[in-house]
Amino acid sequence: MTSMTYTNKDNLIDYFAYIQKAGKLRTTSHAQRWSRAVLKTFGINLDRGTKKKLAKALPADLADDLTRVFWLAHFQNSGLTQYDFLNQVSRRAGNSDPDFARYPVTAVFHQLKAIIGPDMTNQVAKSLSPEMRQMWEEA
Repeated sequence: MTSMTYTNKDNLIDYFAYIQKAGKLRTTSHAQRWSRAVLKTFGINLDRGTKKKLAKALPADLADDLTRVFWLAHFQNSGLTQYDFLNQVSRRAGNSDPDFARYPVTAVFHQLKAIIGPDMTNQVAKSLSPEMRQMWEEA
């Protein structure tokens, strides 16, 4: 896996192009919408410390998507299933098929891992429920 450096919106072109292709999406705007949905849903399923470190490792636009989710009282779901996560993401992306969501979610996870490097990848994995950890590591 090659490490990528993204410093501004122009450099996110490859990020979204990969998500569009691997995620089986028709347009770049679909890739952007799915990326945003994955990051927002991911943000509410990580512990606070990991989420902050991950946000610092991501480009500003992606970090905003990860951190700009507000829950009045939030408790991390340590038993979150892949199906529940995929269902949450698909609904946030304006879709209703959690089975299809596996493609864009896997594409986003793959790209995130390429950006953040192995140490942060392992820290994120430790913060996830067992089923989500498996999905994260397989991406």
